[in-house]
Amino acid sequence: MLSLISPAFAEGGAAAAGPSVVGQLVMLGGFVLIFWLLIWRPQSKRQKEHKNLMSALNKGDEVVTTGGIVGKITNTTDEFVTLQVADNMELNFQKASIAASLPKGTIKAIK
Repeated sequence: MLSLISPAFAEGGAAAAGPSVVGQLVMLGGFVLIFWLLIWRPQSKRQKEHKNLMSALNKGDEVVTTGGIVGKITNTTDEFVTLQVADNMELNFQKASIAASLPKGTIKAIK
């Protein structure tokens, strides 16, 4: 019976080839480009704008902190600012906690 059934062997076909080295480099370059455009560039732009904001803070400027406190700068040092948030009430903040500079007269318009 074994002699009547011929054994079936699989054809020795070529193995599936993976992506080429050039294709892998192009794909890696594409990922780096997307990462740079979507994450790195906008973040560095925001950091530069915030650094410029902190260096431009002067006495009399109206600002808002990251915590949402609105006040007028009464004193500045290298690391800290003093904000007048109400009559006879001044609070000290780190310069890095200043979120934005407001147009003159904003505090009066809020009250």
